[in-house]
Amino acid sequence: MAGAKGKTGRAVVRVRHGVQIAVLALFCLPGLASGLHLFGLFAGIDDRAATASMLPFFGSLSSSTIGGITLLDPFGALEMICASKSFELGWLTAALPVLLVYGLIRGRVFCGWVCPVNLLLECVDWLRAKLGLKVAEHALPRHTKLWVALGILALSALSGTLVFEAFSPISAINKGIIFGSLTGALVLLAIVIAELFWAHRVWCRALCPLGGFYEALGTLGFVSVKMDADACTHCSACRGACICDPEILDGVLDEGEGRVIAGDCMLCGKCVSACPSDALGFGVAAPFPKRRRKDGRS
Repeated sequence: MAGAKGKTGRAVVRVRHGVQIAVLALFCLPGLASGLHLFGLFAGIDDRAATASMLPFFGSLSSSTIGGITLLDPFGALEMICASKSFELGWLTAALPVLLVYGLIRGRVFCGWVCPVNLLLECVDWLRAKLGLKVAEHALPRHTKLWVALGILALSALSGTLVFEAFSPISAINKGIIFGSLTGALVLLAIVIAELFWAHRVWCRALCPLGGFYEALGTLGFVSVKMDADACTHCSACRGACICDPEILDGVLDEGEGRVIAGDCMLCGKCVSACPSDALGFGVAAPFPKRRRKDGRS
């Protein structure tokens, strides 16, 4: 039976799901509210109807405006630089706050705590289990997404367009509501089909360029999953629960590392909640730790 840390892990998972749902609702609400005239900003046909862009908060996970302040997805900002072959200070000031938040915590905390695709795929995990479907655990190497991210930037530079924004499934729902775009939704459907019948988390683990970008920043954060080696029974329950990629736990399980170093870790809490011996927990750790050998020496 899991102890205090396991209970904490389960609580973190519940909170994480709540955050994901709240973020999804937050980005969808402006379009729905203005489309349904929920704010009552008009009294007759001669008055101007409210639009989503007139509200204090408007946008998508790619680009948003909060109280007149513009925020940009850092990877989207890189795409803009590559596509336009130019640089504007405003792009940096809009992307920097987002980069600092995720950078200080852990890069892929965006994937685990904010991205709606992750939330959807956890539902797909549940459905696959209910249907008794078996899929590959490792269809592609997890670092493939790093090369996908670089390829997207290269294609943006060659084509002069924001390549990932053209098909990104991450903001598919609110872009569909606001702009009527179905492109992201079709990609989202393809991802769900791949998850059900091809491989477990193949999009998040190996193909998502935004995941690749945040993986590159993943070791910068100060929050990590930490290991109590004396408590670990090597039952591999954490590996079975990990949605990022079970191999990111190899360092703490087999190589004597005190925390999960891999940039892929999303701080999702799945491994912590699954551990029956409370060997795993969340903690603060300095970025860029020295890798340790199995005998405990640096």
